[in-house]
Parts: sequence; C-alpha cells; structure tokens
Amino acid sequence: MVDLKLVYQDLVRFEIELWNAVDARLRAECDLQLTWFEVMRLLALRSQCRVQDMADEFGITVGGTSKVVDRIEAGGYCRRRANPNDRRSSLVELTPAGRRLVARATEVFEAELETRIGSVVPERDLESFAATLSALRAAGRAVNTPQESA
Repeated sequence: MVDLKLVYQDLVRFEIELWNAVDARLRAECDLQLTWFEVMRLLALRSQCRVQDMADEFGITVGGTSKVVDRIEAGGYCRRRANPNDRRSSLVELTPAGRRLVARATEVFEAELETRIGSVVPERDLESFAATLSALRAAGRAVNTPQESA
C-alpha cells in the first residue's frame, strides 16, 4: 500500500525544488522572477485580462495578484487600461518590452523544464502523470467548492 504521506512529501518537495530552480535560472538569465513570469506568461497567452481573472487562474487573492501586477507595471512590462465592458475593472496587457521579455524567458523556462522533467521521465509516463495531476486538482477543487443546499 502506498503511503500517502510520503507521496505528499515528495510532491511538495519536488514542487519547491522545481520552483526554486526555475526561479534561479530566470533571475540569472533574464533578470526576471518566476512570480512575474507566471503572470506575464498568462498575459501573453490571453493578450489582456482582469486582475480577478488572473487571481482565479492562479488560485490566489485579488489583492496579492494586484500587488504583483503593480510591480510588473512599475517595471514597464505591463499596463492597465480601462475595461470597455466594465468600468469597475481594468484590463492588463503586456507592453512591447514585456512581450520581448516573456518570449526570451519562455525559452529559458522550457529549457529548465526539459532538463528537470522532460529528460528524466519518459513521455508516456509524463502523459499519465499529467492526467493524474489534473484529476487530483479537479478533485481538490470539487472538495473546496461549497455544496449548494437542497
């Protein structure tokens, strides 16, 4: 029988080690911290979105997300503009400098993932692992979602 405590421990430790390694490489090669990269990568994929959308995507607070966006904006890598569909919110988008930085950082990010995951685990096993992680995350969200009363 698998000891779930050990699975938990390995999963959490690996996530921390992976985060630290990717963060260190992004800082060294791009002068960019991983927290900023994650937000900027989302903006590159969606072109523009609200802070609320980013917070929902990352599963963190709107306040925390807004602070990260403020710092990225102060660095000149993103900007906020009025949301034409909702005056109460703004849309965040990358600046040209932000697009260039995230493009360069994406290459570094992907190379580090290949080094630490892709070159270690066979593709077939990664496909199974990715499906397992998706199932675990979905189950976790279901547990955390308040049940509607009948």
